[in-house]
Amino acid sequence: MKIRFVTRNKHKFVEVSKALQEYGIKVEQLCLDKLEIQAKSLSDVVRFSLVVLYNVVGEPLVVEDAGLFIEALKGFPGVFSSYVFKTIGVNGILKLMENVSNRKAMFKSVVGYIDDSQIALFEGIVEGIIAYEPRGNMGFGFDPIFIPNGSEKTFAEMSVDEKNKFSHRAKAFRKLASWLIQDKFKR
Repeated sequence: MKIRFVTRNKHKFVEVSKALQEYGIKVEQLCLDKLEIQAKSLSDVVRFSLVVLYNVVGEPLVVEDAGLFIEALKGFPGVFSSYVFKTIGVNGILKLMENVSNRKAMFKSVVGYIDDSQIALFEGIVEGIIAYEPRGNMGFGFDPIFIPNGSEKTFAEMSVDEKNKFSHRAKAFRKLASWLIQDKFKR
């Protein structure tokens, strides 16, 4: 079985490929531009991207969007994580978190699948805390400042296999994989 995953992010592609290996699912990367609308939820962003990209590609495909939601910042940056990372980055988030004792945060991922008859969405969440300084050089985005519950390492200090044990993205893609396998056997 193979899925076509629309992303230009090589790190996401590697994470997803490794997570789906255990299901015997191969991942093909489609390097297409994905128009990201400004919306209140990751699900809305993913659903919009699925429909637009399906109209271009005309074949089943998968899209993913994720966000970092920080409790003390009322869920910011949330659905705007990509834009916030590009504009203020890790250090900007740490500046906003100066003198803040509540470090609780979560990463959330929504994976969407579309074919000629359906759209299906799958969510993965990992809770953790925001570190006081960036640590590690693996991963991408806000990985250097996010420590998942059950670990003392940031995502950026973990190998892909380690990260996938905790990862919001891996959780969402595993849900997709289970659904695809069940759907295949129903036919």
